[in-house]
Amino acid sequence: MRRFWVYILASRKNGTLYTGVTNDISRRVFEHQTGQGSRFAARYGATRLVWYEEHSFAPQAIAREKAIKSWPRKWKIDLIEDLKPEWQDLKRLIHF
Repeated sequence: MRRFWVYILASRKNGTLYTGVTNDISRRVFEHQTGQGSRFAARYGATRLVWYEEHSFAPQAIAREKAIKSWPRKWKIDLIEDLKPEWQDLKRLIHF
């Protein structure tokens, strides 16, 4: 079964946010952390994985990413803080 993830990276607590979608979250986070991900994430130092959500179907994950990208910043912060109020880096949890 294929898996897809929507994720949010942050530069720091309440810092710059980057929302993305991928079929390999471990690889994608590694790419961001080594400057090979998006130019935006590299430019603003958004390398801390602070939220992710798994989906079974690509169209579902893409729709969720687009929805989150359109949200006000406050909603994104609330989403992150509902999971991890201290904005801990979740990369240690993503070895799937």
